[in-house]
Amino acid sequence: MLDTVSAAAQDPDREQPFAELGLAADEYARIREILGRRPTGSELAMYSVMWSEHCSYKSSKVHLRQFSEIPQETPAGPMLAGIGENAGVLDIGQGYAVTFKVESHNHPSYVEPYQGAATGVGGIVRDILAMGARPVAVMDPLRFGPLHAEDTRRVLPGIVAGVGGYGNCLGLPNIGGEAVFDASYLGNPLVNALCVGVLRHEDLHLAQASGEGNQVVLYGARTGGDGIGGASILASVTFDEDGPAKRPSVQVGDPFMEKLLIECTLELFAAGVVAGIQDFGAAGISCATSELAAAGDGGMHVELDKVLLRDSSLSPEEILMSESQERMMAVVHPDHVATFLEICAKWDVEATVVGEVTGDERLRIDWQGETVVDVDPRTVAHDGPVYERPLARPDWQDALQADRAELLPRPGTPAELRETLLRLVGSPNLCDKSWITDQYDRYVRGDTVLAQPSDGGVLRIDAESGLGVALATDGNGRYAKLDPYAGAQLALAEAHRNVATVGGRPLAVSDCLNFGSPEDPAVMWQFAEACRGLKDACLALGTPVTGGNVSLYNQTAETPILPTPVVAVLGVLEDVARRTASHFAHAGEAVLLLGDTREELSGSEWAHVVHDHLGGLPPLVDLDAEQALAALLVEASAGMLVTSAHDLSDGGLAQTLVEAAIGGRGERVGCTVALDGVAGGDPFVALFSESAARCVVTVSETGVEALIALATHHGVPLTLLGTTGGDALVVGAGGETVLDVPLEELHATWTATLPAVLG
Repeated sequence: MLDTVSAAAQDPDREQPFAELGLAADEYARIREILGRRPTGSELAMYSVMWSEHCSYKSSKVHLRQFSEIPQETPAGPMLAGIGENAGVLDIGQGYAVTFKVESHNHPSYVEPYQGAATGVGGIVRDILAMGARPVAVMDPLRFGPLHAEDTRRVLPGIVAGVGGYGNCLGLPNIGGEAVFDASYLGNPLVNALCVGVLRHEDLHLAQASGEGNQVVLYGARTGGDGIGGASILASVTFDEDGPAKRPSVQVGDPFMEKLLIECTLELFAAGVVAGIQDFGAAGISCATSELAAAGDGGMHVELDKVLLRDSSLSPEEILMSESQERMMAVVHPDHVATFLEICAKWDVEATVVGEVTGDERLRIDWQGETVVDVDPRTVAHDGPVYERPLARPDWQDALQADRAELLPRPGTPAELRETLLRLVGSPNLCDKSWITDQYDRYVRGDTVLAQPSDGGVLRIDAESGLGVALATDGNGRYAKLDPYAGAQLALAEAHRNVATVGGRPLAVSDCLNFGSPEDPAVMWQFAEACRGLKDACLALGTPVTGGNVSLYNQTAETPILPTPVVAVLGVLEDVARRTASHFAHAGEAVLLLGDTREELSGSEWAHVVHDHLGGLPPLVDLDAEQALAALLVEASAGMLVTSAHDLSDGGLAQTLVEAAIGGRGERVGCTVALDGVAGGDPFVALFSESAARCVVTVSETGVEALIALATHHGVPLTLLGTTGGDALVVGAGGETVLDVPLEELHATWTATLPAVLG
């Protein structure tokens, strides 16, 4: 029997499956209090998905609010849209704006790797589209369990194929990302997806349903049974040892429909027939209707029977909870409906009017002539529970920080240094990731200027002026485990630095905060500290947080993942012709190190790979030094003073020199360097320390004095290391050669790991 609003009023004691839908008893009681009666089955479905952790941020809101303390202005000017919208929008000059955002699709990608990852890409692309922008590129920060683990070999190929298959079919280049391996991600991989889009200022669109009498149009793919309660509920529970405790159907993506939806939507924008728009992501129609109505100046009436279905047996509750992909909802003036439907028909995109904007501030949904939902949309979209979860610094934190990697045995002879170098170069986190990135189209559309393996991706925005943007994503879970406050800042600092190394002036931040269960006080302490660290760093660097995502409950049984704040930074280049590559370009050029090197080995790849050790304190965060280094790099790039720039991070100076020598697409260029001026001449510390705020650059012989003067002006320490050239990496210290490794051997070691394991 259909559960209607009138039936709910007459049948107050009916037992309802609120717990099975992820609602706590007090949350269910709160819903009854809001409505003044029990909810109908359809209302219960809506509240359950919209009040889920994934959609409502109920455990994280109290900590995320501090991001509003950051001035909503970038070094290029005020933001055009920020936190609370589908994605942040930044002015980059010349009448152009860019929008970017990073989100997670972690649990669905464990259950069904290909579709979970593919629909993660599809969802973030629609967020960008909904702002009025043309999506122009994607990125994919990924985390997996140990490379040799059986489950990693199960999920990794499917996830990579899903990211590549969906993005490639959309014709979007994949210009960057990461692939990191750690035991804590076994059984809970992280699939974070970023999209960036471009629009003119006047093309900005917002998600709101205003104007009484305006029509509500649902267009795109039909609604099916796939993804019922998918991301919204699945991402709000932990995994047990046998898999997720709840297994709602994972969404199924159709990139070809998404491509039609993109082009159709952009033409609808150009025709001026869209008054408001919302993409369908987690929570499906429940989300689109409640958020549009809540953001508008009235209410909404929807006839659910008019929703086009792939499965005619779906109940109203299932239709409301379905997270079927490739769907959008638009608010359209009655005079524009015919044009709207004509444009949809032109693109073979099904569209139907399902309701209208009302003036009564209520969201009413009918099914078969009966009202099954009658709510204040704000109570669904915005008034979910807000928890101040207990948080406590773990009792093991002091012992962890006292267990310093600086005390571990280290190589002392040239032979031991050589063995250490090759072991690190071939390790899963430092090895060549071409097995992954070659499955992605990096240059489709013709506007990719730099992509993997460069430090940052660079896109041309305007062909005539050369205006462009640079993007990078970074995060280090080991650092965040040692000190979540500093770990979040180091993630931001590295992404900020990577944007600057390619010549981009950093503007703004998007983040994806991946943590374990919020019901664990230690996890909540980590989360709170990471948010505080990120806020303080953004204030210091002048880079606002434009939006992002929180992903909690990332743990298997009692074991949480490493706290993993992933930070994306976007920067602007006035002319992409003046970008800087990350690899050595020519022989006979000077190699210089910018920044100070300290004995900082805790949390390092050396400690991880050689000793399977995690302890101590992460590298010192010096945001003034990061800002000075970035200013120097941007100025040097714009003046075409440096011929290459590569930041120092995981693996230290050793890994940077290897990647700069062998990581380019052209001929490999070796180098000969001396370490006497680095870390007091200790070759091991100089090579493997992971001190932040550092970069290796090359300049022509005639440019050395100019770079020294620029470094002095910005207060950046500079050390002349040596020169490029030859077919080996040659390193000296104290007048002796401590390393002499042929580039051919380095390249063979660097490129062998992933193909050997994954085939």
